[in-house]
Amino acid sequence: MLLELLAAQAKIYKPQIQVEAAHVIMDNIPYETDRSYLASFCGRVGVRLHILHSSFDESTDLRKTKCFLCAWNRRKTLFQFAEQNGFNKIALGHHMDDILVTYLMNITFEGNASTMQPMMQMEHYNLSVIRPLCLVHESWIKDYAQEVGFEKQKTLCPYEQETRRQSMTDVFAHLEKLNPEARYSLWHAALGINEKK
Repeated sequence: MLLELLAAQAKIYKPQIQVEAAHVIMDNIPYETDRSYLASFCGRVGVRLHILHSSFDESTDLRKTKCFLCAWNRRKTLFQFAEQNGFNKIALGHHMDDILVTYLMNITFEGNASTMQPMMQMEHYNLSVIRPLCLVHESWIKDYAQEVGFEKQKTLCPYEQETRRQSMTDVFAHLEKLNPEARYSLWHAALGINEKK
């Protein structure tokens, strides 16, 4: 959905942007996306696709979970690729639910009222990270994906149901049952904290 949005934006004359896609394969984690489908999809929307490889050795830091190490190394691979190839922005597909669940995780497990920012300038790279779907609900994306027939991953990550994120996603769903407007209260709280910083 994000790639379709950016590809459409790239066809507008002003402001002119160039868009390319990157898919990171973690060689030591057994999940799989159909690369031929990704290539076909990118070809259909007129965007060049880069396939990148990364991996990690979890024995180097036993205090970190596989999910943390996977995410950190995927991100590092993206940042290095972008910088080496002259890109100045990385667009990530995090939606509103991702941002709010991260906020709840950080409050609960880290004692830190922070979350992912819609836009952030990197400290160690000459890059900005943007999240154009930050106001989009996960359910809207699921509905759209089903309507247009996006293909699912061939093999899901075997660890994704065992994470704190999944547990906190369940908490977030419960909060929305208690208060259908809970997401907007949380969003206001998260933005208010970030504005004070």
